[in-house]
Amino acid sequence: MAEDIQNFFEEKVQWVEPGQAPVPAQPPRPPRSRREMRKQRQKRQRRRRMTVIIVLLALVIVATCAFFVTRSLKNGSPRISATKEVAQDYTGPGDKPIQFTVESGQGAEQVGLNLLHADVVRSSGAFVQAITNAQATDKLFPGTFDLKTKMKASDVVMILTDRSKARGFLQVRSGDRARDVITRAQQLSGLPKQDFDSILDAKGQGILPEEAQGNFEGWLEPGEYDVKSMGSAQKILSSMVTKRVRKLDELGVPQGADRQDVLIKASITEAEVNKPQYYGKVARVIDNRLARNMPLGMDSTVAYSNKVSALELTNQMLQNPDDAYNTRVHKGLPPAPIGSAGDSAIKAAMSPEEGDWIYFVTVNLDTGETRFSDNEGQFNSDVKEYKQWESDHGK
Repeated sequence: MAEDIQNFFEEKVQWVEPGQAPVPAQPPRPPRSRREMRKQRQKRQRRRRMTVIIVLLALVIVATCAFFVTRSLKNGSPRISATKEVAQDYTGPGDKPIQFTVESGQGAEQVGLNLLHADVVRSSGAFVQAITNAQATDKLFPGTFDLKTKMKASDVVMILTDRSKARGFLQVRSGDRARDVITRAQQLSGLPKQDFDSILDAKGQGILPEEAQGNFEGWLEPGEYDVKSMGSAQKILSSMVTKRVRKLDELGVPQGADRQDVLIKASITEAEVNKPQYYGKVARVIDNRLARNMPLGMDSTVAYSNKVSALELTNQMLQNPDDAYNTRVHKGLPPAPIGSAGDSAIKAAMSPEEGDWIYFVTVNLDTGETRFSDNEGQFNSDVKEYKQWESDHGK
């Protein structure tokens, strides 16, 4: 076979000396006999076989190279990961107590650097890797947290992604009463109580709009506030009122006295509703009763003035004529809102659902099912059903 290969290349390639013109290939001599013709035919067949063999060898070499390159690429990443240097980390559980603040909008990299500077973690890379492993890069909460120096990065991540561990960040919820919000704001900010009391005594001068009549109730917009970083009671209360005014403008609430009336209706609706689908109906009951010059008869207003929940009301509270918020005794709206209404309640107060209802009763406190009616007979039947539910559940 080696001789055939050599003959193959010798016949196909003609070598010339440098500077010498190539010699044109000579045409083959015609065969002199059948024997010579047979030899030439056999020679051509061997040549074709050699061509096929050479091509096959080339394909085998290419396929083999491709196999090893592919395997190398597939196995490359694990080998790199296995030998990759691990970010330095403390073993925990920590040393000296420290308060650490995460500002609103800060990402994992910035927080990691701040933790490193405070010696909470041994390297910012360890923190970033830990929060990535926990798939919590978008779950960092702003606020002030109780940490320690020299903590394990994964332990730090568990704390900074737990909202309940954040201090200094105030959350105002729909239905919250102003006095409770202001108390929490003072505690979380660490500012003197006197600073807030002075603003309340001054009727919110320079902060509240005229229609609020010096009362913060209903004018604190629900949301989250970084009270720790604001630095003053003035800024804290101003930020909540400013956001409330902006939201009312966005919702198209009329200004002046009408705006205060909307907030009063919305706050009562917020306090009375237990399921989202009832906002429009409760708001309609309020409007229908006002239109008929009927007392609103809302327990939520009496509970507000007595600083209790509706379940803690007594007959004496419900019958007290000296309570301006007692809508069982007095007709019309109470003097001011009874809490911070959310968007749904405000929208319902402006555009109540159509209906003739003037009564409503929650007949099942577990499911929140509420019945609406336009006559006293149906109302009494619904009340009876609720009393039966109370009896069955030992209330």
